Amino acid sequence: MSSDYVLKLDNVWKKYSKTEFFHKSVREEITGLFSRKKDGALTKDEFWALKAINLEFKRGDVIGLYGSNGAGKTTILKIISSITYPTTGSVTVNTSVAPLIEVGAGFHPDLTGRENIYVNGTIIGMEIKEIRAKMPDIIAFSELSDFIDMPVKKYSSGMYLRLGFAVAVNSSAGIMLFDEIMSVSDGAFQQKCINKIKELKQDSRTIVMVSHNLSLLQQTADKIYLIKDSTAVPMQAGDI
Repeated sequence: MSSDYVLKLDNVWKKYSKTEFFHKSVREEITGLFSRKKDGALTKDEFWALKAINLEFKRGDVIGLYGSNGAGKTTILKIISSITYPTTGSVTVNTSVAPLIEVGAGFHPDLTGRENIYVNGTIIGMEIKEIRAKMPDIIAFSELSDFIDMPVKKYSSGMYLRLGFAVAVNSSAGIMLFDEIMSVSDGAFQQKCINKIKELKQDSRTIVMVSHNLSLLQQTADKIYLIKDSTAVPMQAGDI
């Protein structure tokens, strides 16, 4: 692998427990940091969500992750964005990350759309002055100017998507993670998102997209990986 990358997953494995419902304590998490390298065995209640994932993305790459539910696609995004950590293996991120992994994540239902732009923007690393300067562009892209001062608990899932996507793509993050961002958008806004992704690619942003819509990934991605049996395999023309 070359050294000219912004994101690298090196032999990443991730296991989960089928019976563990509560978050571990801080003490357990810290202990786990030092034991992960040795933690290769499974108990009877555990399973591998990811196995031996090796991915390397360069600046300006648009990568698609395709596969069935439960294949591990979203787990990869969560590991890249440090929402969770690999059981073994390493992740190297050489720039800032803006994740849009769940529609509505990072929004407070009782705050207005405008207020939530500030909240969501700061969560993904934008400074207040940057958010303020880009506010008109964010609102314009979302097409929610008539509803921007309304509490978002009154928004539809499509409106959440519009606002979240508008904030993410107006950030200065070098890597953007999108999980099924088009699934609740109408055709016109979906095409607008596709055009924006192509524009971000020209600006040398790296984009990783998860979708069940193979046609959408074919329109936007430079390379598509099939996530199957917890592994990642580059898709060839004959696989499509």
